[in-house]
Amino acid sequence: MEKLLEAAKKVCDKVEVYSVQYTGSSVSFQDAKLHDIDSAYQSGVSLRIIKEGKLGFAYTKNLLNREELLQNALDSLAGGVEADYDFPLTKELPQLDTYNPSLEKLSSKQMVEECARVCDLLKSETDGEILASASSHIGDIRIINSEGTDISGKATSYSLAGIVIYPQSASGIQRSFHSKGFERTPDDSLNEIIELYNISSRVVEPKGGRMKVMFMPNSMVTLRWRILSGTSSKSVYEKTSPIADKRGEKIFDEKITVCDDPLNDKYPGARPFDDEGVASKPLTIVENGVLKSFFYDLNYASKLNAEPTGHGYRVAQWGGDPITTKPVPAVTHMSIRPGGRSFAELVKSMDRGLIVEEALGAHSGNIPHGDYSIGVSPGLYVENGEIVGRVKDAMVAGNIYETLKHVVDVGDSLYPSDGGAWVPAILFDDVSVSTKS
Repeated sequence: MEKLLEAAKKVCDKVEVYSVQYTGSSVSFQDAKLHDIDSAYQSGVSLRIIKEGKLGFAYTKNLLNREELLQNALDSLAGGVEADYDFPLTKELPQLDTYNPSLEKLSSKQMVEECARVCDLLKSETDGEILASASSHIGDIRIINSEGTDISGKATSYSLAGIVIYPQSASGIQRSFHSKGFERTPDDSLNEIIELYNISSRVVEPKGGRMKVMFMPNSMVTLRWRILSGTSSKSVYEKTSPIADKRGEKIFDEKITVCDDPLNDKYPGARPFDDEGVASKPLTIVENGVLKSFFYDLNYASKLNAEPTGHGYRVAQWGGDPITTKPVPAVTHMSIRPGGRSFAELVKSMDRGLIVEEALGAHSGNIPHGDYSIGVSPGLYVENGEIVGRVKDAMVAGNIYETLKHVVDVGDSLYPSDGGAWVPAILFDDVSVSTKS
């Protein structure tokens, strides 16, 4: 990497070399039986250069030919992508607890045994099809640049998900467990699957209309996607955010506080720096319903004359290899502040309503504007404070800038959600629900 950096500095104004390597293992069970075991090792190096205000980019899986990689980056300058920013000089970083060495010794056999234990318990207490999967990940990132930055970080993560599928259905109740090292899946997570599945096994056909709706953590991606679209510096710059001029104004109910804290190493995935080498720091995006901040990478901070917030990450909307992508504004450690009501108390406060366990079509609708229209998979129907069954073929629709103004209450527990988020269940009022009836 050092030789590549020095060679690029001779012909470019600014240079960044990004290296990543990771190993991973996974096992999966279908119908409570072992289905697949997989393991992978990947590594790569990407090069970003800035020359005469233009951006060049190239990557390789194996750094065997530095000259070819540099030439590819130089050739890409012909694309004329403007880059009016500097790479950061980052020296001092907080020491985070992100690496659990025990995961290096975790075998596929141990993950198989834990998945089998989970499947046996779920199968003994329910009549549905049982699915389970577990995975481990060990990653190592290093960034060096022409400003003198040379930083690196190593992290581990382990996760297990269990799900019970309703008979003759494609939906079910799922919970997942995440940690920095291998741990036995907590009994309360498994018992929650069993209890919710059994009390919602009966199919009901309620009438639609406007009612209370509880978004569970597994369906929270619907709201999270639109919140982050509206508060992204990219959306502000491109004038697609409906709240670009609302900083300091109340946009949601006062019960809603949205933060991003990559330094919180209680959870796996904490990061002392982003994928551009900018030091990470906590960021409050919405506080008690008031819009406090947008999030910026180097590029859009420069375009909007703002300070970068350490949110330049190599992520793609539908996944992919980080080596092949350039940094974009992204929030990867989002949380919504929990409230003071248990799940059972939230259910009891519903006279009539729907619990959205998982969402179908979270990507549909006008995301930048905040619109959503999702299928529920499954939806649990509540009457007089009790879950009476599950609903088939129901849809929930609205706009987050209206929905998030009608918060009844927020759950007291955080659960992992897509995109590295940790969120509670949230109960809303006056949401549109469509059913077959």
